Amino acid sequence: MIPQPSDQVSHRLRRGRAGGRPPAFDVEAYKQRNAVERCINRLKQWRGLAMRTDKLAVAYQAALHLASILIWARW
Repeated sequence: MIPQPSDQVSHRLRRGRAGGRPPAFDVEAYKQRNAVERCINRLKQWRGLAMRTDKLAVAYQAALHLASILIWARW
C-alpha cells in the first residue's frame, strides 16, 4: 500500500467503497513489503536467476541460495 500524501487529507471521505486506495495504511506491512521487493530486485541482477536458464529446479535453487549468500555477505 502506498502512503497517502499529506495534501490529500480532505479527499479521504471519497475513498474506500467508492474506489481508490483504502483510507488505512499499515506502516509495518509496508516496510516488510519494501524489504521483500528490494531483495527480489537484487536477486534479479543475477542473469541466471532472472532468465531462468537452469533446466533443473535443484540447480536453480542452488543458484538462488548462492546468490542470496553472496548478497547477504556484502552487507
